[in-house]
Amino acid sequence: MIVKNISKENNTVSFQVELSGAEFEEHVAAAYRKNRGRIQVPGFRKGKASRMVVEGFYGKDVFYEDAIEDAASPAFVFAVEQEKLRVVGRPSVTATEITDEKGALLTFGTDVWPEATLGEYKGLEAEKDPTDVPDEEIDREIERLRKQNARMISVDRPAENGDTVNIDYAGTKDGVAFDGGTAEGHDLVLGSGSFIPGFEEKLVGISAGEERDLELTFPENYHAKDLAGQNVVFHVKCNEVKYEELPAVDDDFAQDNDYDDLEAMKKAITERLHNGKETVAVNAFTDRLVNAAAANMTVDIPESMIEERMDSLMEEYERYISSQGMPFEKYLQMIGTTPEAFRSTTRPTAEVQTRTEILLDAVKTAENLEATEEDVNAEIEKMAETYKMKAEDVRKYIDMSALNDQILRNKAIAVIRDSGIAVPPKPAEEPAEEPAEAPAEE
Repeated sequence: MIVKNISKENNTVSFQVELSGAEFEEHVAAAYRKNRGRIQVPGFRKGKASRMVVEGFYGKDVFYEDAIEDAASPAFVFAVEQEKLRVVGRPSVTATEITDEKGALLTFGTDVWPEATLGEYKGLEAEKDPTDVPDEEIDREIERLRKQNARMISVDRPAENGDTVNIDYAGTKDGVAFDGGTAEGHDLVLGSGSFIPGFEEKLVGISAGEERDLELTFPENYHAKDLAGQNVVFHVKCNEVKYEELPAVDDDFAQDNDYDDLEAMKKAITERLHNGKETVAVNAFTDRLVNAAAANMTVDIPESMIEERMDSLMEEYERYISSQGMPFEKYLQMIGTTPEAFRSTTRPTAEVQTRTEILLDAVKTAENLEATEEDVNAEIEKMAETYKMKAEDVRKYIDMSALNDQILRNKAIAVIRDSGIAVPPKPAEEPAEEPAEAPAEE
């Protein structure tokens, strides 16, 4: 095969691949073998006519269309590898011609990776959120731990708001029990708002062993239409009144939670909350820097790259929705949209992701970044630890090309992030005061 007549305009390349008579003959023969079982020639049983007979009856070019289709893919790959083209999107065969030597001349058109001109990408400023941990957050975390360590204590007194009552209840409407209105041994926290309005309020003051009839009305917007706005009676028996006893915040409490003392507990909580905030803040800071660098870059992005990314996003959404146990088509019906309309909503994300991908590739080239053997080994060790596997087993399953790309991507991001300058967020603007009204004239 010979590649010739290469021309480039913007991000589109066209070229021709010429196949010799012998090369094209291989594809014609393959087309005959593929189709002969379906060919009918008078005087022959279907599929039994030789190629010479078929071509004599239907014409020499009877297999050319299929032969060209068969030849297109390997011819395109040959040209891309020889010319080291970085193609994107889907290529097209724009013209075909059978040469005098019974060979073929295929003309291809394809988009290629765009040439980007980097703007400022190092030393950029971006806001970084504060990572200090106020005392209130530490107190909230300690309170959460207290709740986890709480004990329920049975008491011999009337129930108060915040207490838990264990009850049996049976609801009736016009003297007839209704679905979902009966239960035994149910724990209810008074004041939680778990039941319809009035139910919990009318149980305040009830004691163990006491029974009450609660006359109530279901809300007008209640989900069960046959009960919405209806008057009902709940007969309730209280089996037990309990309250939540929280542990004291002291060294014993800290030791029960595997800390040496209360001071060590507060220090560990502070560090954990700070680390979590730092991770979130650094990720947001990095995103802002990368977005700024991408905005500074000049590039003409081929539409095919954005379309490909939109297709990928659609596939990701479909996999995610399906993993939740719902067919994607049903999900689209539920939210009242079509596949085409839903796909169009992915364009803004696709544009941002594509532009970022081009930026990081350009930074990789500008900075001469490489994925060293040490980088690869470190990533594999990290993955082995995460998935509880041996490093050699990880190597069997991993796509090394994809791993190299990810390492280079991370290095390009690090170039932008590590040179970035963090500035505190701007204070939120307070709304302007309304001008005072002039006094009314008498």
